[in-house]
Amino acid sequence: MSIVKRSLYTRWFIGLFSFFILILILWNTYLLFQTFKHEERVKMEIWAEANKSMINTDKDNVDLQLAVLSGNTTIPAILTTNNDSIINHYNLPEEAEHDLKLQHKILNDLKNQNIPLEVRFLDEIQYVYYGNSSLITKLKYYPLTLVAILILFGLLVYTYFRTSRISSENKLWAGMAKETAHQIGTPLSSLLGWIELMKLEHVDENIVVEVQKDVDRLQTIADRFSKIGSEPNLEVLNVVEETKKSFDYLQSRSSKQIEFEFESNADIVNLLINPVLHSWTIENLVKNAIDAIKGKGKIKVELNNNEKNIQILVTDTGKGIPKNQFRKIFEPGFSTKKRGWGLGLSLTQRIVEKYHKGTIKVLKSEIGKGTTFLVQYNKTLY
Repeated sequence: MSIVKRSLYTRWFIGLFSFFILILILWNTYLLFQTFKHEERVKMEIWAEANKSMINTDKDNVDLQLAVLSGNTTIPAILTTNNDSIINHYNLPEEAEHDLKLQHKILNDLKNQNIPLEVRFLDEIQYVYYGNSSLITKLKYYPLTLVAILILFGLLVYTYFRTSRISSENKLWAGMAKETAHQIGTPLSSLLGWIELMKLEHVDENIVVEVQKDVDRLQTIADRFSKIGSEPNLEVLNVVEETKKSFDYLQSRSSKQIEFEFESNADIVNLLINPVLHSWTIENLVKNAIDAIKGKGKIKVELNNNEKNIQILVTDTGKGIPKNQFRKIFEPGFSTKKRGWGLGLSLTQRIVEKYHKGTIKVLKSEIGKGTTFLVQYNKTLY
């Protein structure tokens, strides 16, 4: 049996065993509750008899009855006529002592708690309505408290294991990313050598320049992967210029059927960023827009320098996103494409929020008309 299956069976066994223990505790609590409730009814029956015999017994021989009546100090009770006129009451709150309206309100509550006891005096029938003692009340809510504690404990255990698993996955991804960066380094060095050879052989300069751009791009990608799992260095840079660089590169290598537009209300906007990771942010958002319009449509990147914040908006005329997926699209592994691992927007959110202390969200989207993503940085944090 594999380790994964064994682990799965173990979790199922622990879950079922815990459920069985919970049912057993709840059943025993129920039986205990019923036992105490029965004992309290017997006690109240004796109390009602003592109340009745007080009238029919010689005044000099009522010690036993008085002892029984005074023995009830925890169970609230009201003695009434057959038309609900209150004759006497016991163990009610102090504020109800002389408040007839409150006494009748308590009487209605007691009617819902237990079946009344009949007390017969010759031709007259009186009724004793009584409530639950504090012990019964505690037992009544004990199962709910127990279930709440077990749910809380289960959530804590689940959170611990989930956090542990996510932490392990993050370490795995970071290790894979660093290894990928290391593996890319070898062919990159070789490509740089070939570029130098092409220059010596006087190959068309335009071809050499374009190849150099792609090699530089590969170097940037390798640099990105090497930064996963480590704290990046931040610099004060012109975010307009850095955003435009990434935008221009993607525009030059995209379909001519896509209309690209870049707009900024300022030429210089300084921001504390890591240029490699910021480039990754813009690239992921623009590539996401290219996928959304399926190679034909309009993509606009707009940068607004406001009094309190800096906003970067990426808008496309693509298929749109359902409102119930506005947050889900940032979850690792979520993807609407048949191919892809669903990590692009998740990594983008991590870069924006964790490293650059900003926020990212779907600002608006309409099915069949397009989507706008908003990346925002608060100036007060810099």
